[in-house]
Amino acid sequence: MQGESPLNMMRPPRQRPQRRPAAASRRRGRPWPVVAAVAVLIVLSAGWCVLWYYAASIADRTLSGWVAREAAAGRVYSCGSQDITGFPFRIQAHCVEAGATINSNQPPFAVNAKDITFTAQVYHPTLLVAHVTGPLTLSVPGQPPSFTANWSRAELTVRGLPPEPESVSVTVEKPRVDQAVDAKTATIFQADSAEVRSSISAGSAAINPVIDTFVRFAAATAPGLHPLLAAPLQGDIDVVFKGFKDLAPKPWAQRFREMQEAGGSIEIKHLRLERTDAIVVGAGTLTLKPDGKLDGLIRVAIAGVENIVPQLGIDRAIARGLDRLAGDKGSSQGLGALDRLMPGLGGAVRDTANASLIDSLKKMGQPTEIDKKPAIILPLQFSDGIMSLGMIPLGEAPPLF
Repeated sequence: MQGESPLNMMRPPRQRPQRRPAAASRRRGRPWPVVAAVAVLIVLSAGWCVLWYYAASIADRTLSGWVAREAAAGRVYSCGSQDITGFPFRIQAHCVEAGATINSNQPPFAVNAKDITFTAQVYHPTLLVAHVTGPLTLSVPGQPPSFTANWSRAELTVRGLPPEPESVSVTVEKPRVDQAVDAKTATIFQADSAEVRSSISAGSAAINPVIDTFVRFAAATAPGLHPLLAAPLQGDIDVVFKGFKDLAPKPWAQRFREMQEAGGSIEIKHLRLERTDAIVVGAGTLTLKPDGKLDGLIRVAIAGVENIVPQLGIDRAIARGLDRLAGDKGSSQGLGALDRLMPGLGGAVRDTANASLIDSLKKMGQPTEIDKKPAIILPLQFSDGIMSLGMIPLGEAPPLF
């Protein structure tokens, strides 16, 4: 090479040492972190699979236990087809063409729904949540449906191990119930929402359970049941049932007979019913007579009593009285006969009677307020099943057994 001395040109060339990357050497020499991570992942996956199948077996036994309990009470359930899915985080039992035959009622009737999906979480397999797809039909076996119910969403929740439930709740959004009569269909109930929750507040399912039941509804109407229910109604009721012997499968008539024999009661802890023109709140306790009829007192406060009294059926009571005075027990002329004698006379009598009753109730009731609105407190009396608000008879409540 030009410029380099001959002595240097005679020396052998230097061999430079080659360096291996330290990180690559460590990776090739220590693979255990990756192996350990994969092993842990495999063990966790296997453990989760075992847990899921174990929880699924518990959920399946829980569901089968509730079905067996209901069958013992005369309520037999069936599925067109059923499967269990939901891996890895849930357990789902899907029942297509769900049906039930209620043999405990006379006459028996059948209930059918499109499908029901029961869901339980892996970490809580004894809490079953059911979503029901409508429509649901009710019929006498072998006959066309008498009632059809539908909704936008319906959920049933059951907590506990069979045969001893801890709590049951039903929530329905946009429910509607139609009745078929003589080839015609009429809506007998509808609401924006409805909810029922029942739980054991004292005792146990096997020994002297005390049942606390809460009912809530919004924009509910049922004009076929009573004129007061023709306008949208919202409210909530909290009722405590005391005196049940147990919650073993049996007819409700037998349960209430046991309540009467044990000196139990139906305590209405809170009641609130509200329309646009009236509000009713109250509380009280009812007991049962040996013949199954209700007896007791509920103190109610009413705001807008003048809007309620005209819908209590005072005109029908007046009409029956007029028919008896006319000596025709089979007639139902009543106020209509007065209108025929003199147009408008029947309406005048009705208005006068309602005004008189409203005035009497206001004088008899204790003044109070509800939501800063003037109200009066009145006794809602049950005597041998006969209901009366103050001095106004409302009708007869059916015996519970």
